Amino acid sequence: MPGDHRRIRGPEESQPPSLYVVRSGPDDDDDDGDGAAGPRDPSRLRPVYARAGLLSQAKGSAYLEAGRTKVLCAVSGPRPVEGERAGAAGGAGGRLVCDFRRAPFSGPRRRRPAGAAGAGGGGAEERELALALQEALEPAVRLGRYPRAQLEVSALLLEDGGSALAAALTAAGLALADAGVEMYDLVVGCALSRGAGADAAWQLDPTRREEERAAAGLTVALMPVLNQVAGLLGSGEACAAESWAGAVRLGLEGCQRLYPVLQQCLLRAARRRGGAGPGAAAPESLEAPEAGAADGETPEAADPVA
Repeated sequence: MPGDHRRIRGPEESQPPSLYVVRSGPDDDDDDGDGAAGPRDPSRLRPVYARAGLLSQAKGSAYLEAGRTKVLCAVSGPRPVEGERAGAAGGAGGRLVCDFRRAPFSGPRRRRPAGAAGAGGGGAEERELALALQEALEPAVRLGRYPRAQLEVSALLLEDGGSALAAALTAAGLALADAGVEMYDLVVGCALSRGAGADAAWQLDPTRREEERAAAGLTVALMPVLNQVAGLLGSGEACAAESWAGAVRLGLEGCQRLYPVLQQCLLRAARRRGGAGPGAAAPESLEAPEAGAADGETPEAADPVA
């Protein structure tokens, strides 16, 4: 009897899909293994990996991993602004335009594009995050150096493991510096969350699961060298003013701890550009943070800061 050629025959030997499932505890499916370990240090930062200058077609770019959160940012411009936008840019300075997008596969549920029918509030949420990104980056960029010009920053969230806006802020600051845009200082972002209850403590760098369970959240953007706050975005239940002040201080400390990692990232990017001639070292590969880093600490690069 002839076989059915419309069917695709499977391999002779195969393994069940369950063999490749990552085993995890009941509470740490997306928490980088933090959920099953009990109470954690409120000031812990997840391991961070950053690299600048990945996209050859962009003026500047940066890729950032913080735990399971992965963000890619690109900068284009400055380009002349014409028509109605030229009046909005003004003659005294330029204009910064930011865009924030979530990849359809960034979360546990596949998201529809923002313009698709029935997409829900995803488009409104992305516009709100893009506006927060723009307001936090504008104080750091010397827009007066780019009259009647426009700088464009695009952030793409590849995987949402928590603290997405803070990671996008940090990656966008790296991308602007990689593009050679004149800035007063870098922008470093840190997120915090507070659980329900009057005695709940603020936790630095929350994961996605911690953000879902939180009663309040806060994102801090800092210019570390100038020690000036570039942006604050809070939401959730109201609590005592002292609690919010303590959360801001904790977020600023986290930003200062991240700053040396970003310095090393820009230093390595400059060395790669300067070492493009003969006899130069090969560019570094995209690797995970050092395995020997202590839990809750941000691994720093081995090279000293010049």
